[in-house]
Amino acid sequence: MTDSSKYYVFYDGDCGMCNYWVQWILKNDHRKQFLFSALQSEFGQKFLNERNLENQQLNTLYLWKPNAFYETKSHAVFKIAKILGGKFKILSYLRVLPSTLTDFLYETVAKHRHKIATQKCFLPSPEERRQFLY
Repeated sequence: MTDSSKYYVFYDGDCGMCNYWVQWILKNDHRKQFLFSALQSEFGQKFLNERNLENQQLNTLYLWKPNAFYETKSHAVFKIAKILGGKFKILSYLRVLPSTLTDFLYETVAKHRHKIATQKCFLPSPEERRQFLY
């Protein structure tokens, strides 16, 4: 069962850099608006399969609001920044740039993400665990 009042972040659960950014969102999500699921999880694979999205190449970040939208890559990043608000909202203004440019930059970082950040095991606190779907 999904909660249509929440935003779902789907990320590569085997990526140290992705796990770092999940922790960053958790730290800055003071209103507890986000839920998280690794793309490799049953919930993540179901999300991808229901939309006929690639389910083996896990280098794309997805942000989903049930019954409303889903965003990918750089536009997902910009939307997360907007939702977090405050000083992070400034990042969302980059959405005016052509998505061919912003997604190219996103894809370049995604291609090298395993080299940029080493794998780190993220152990969420019991409170944070409630925000993860498996």
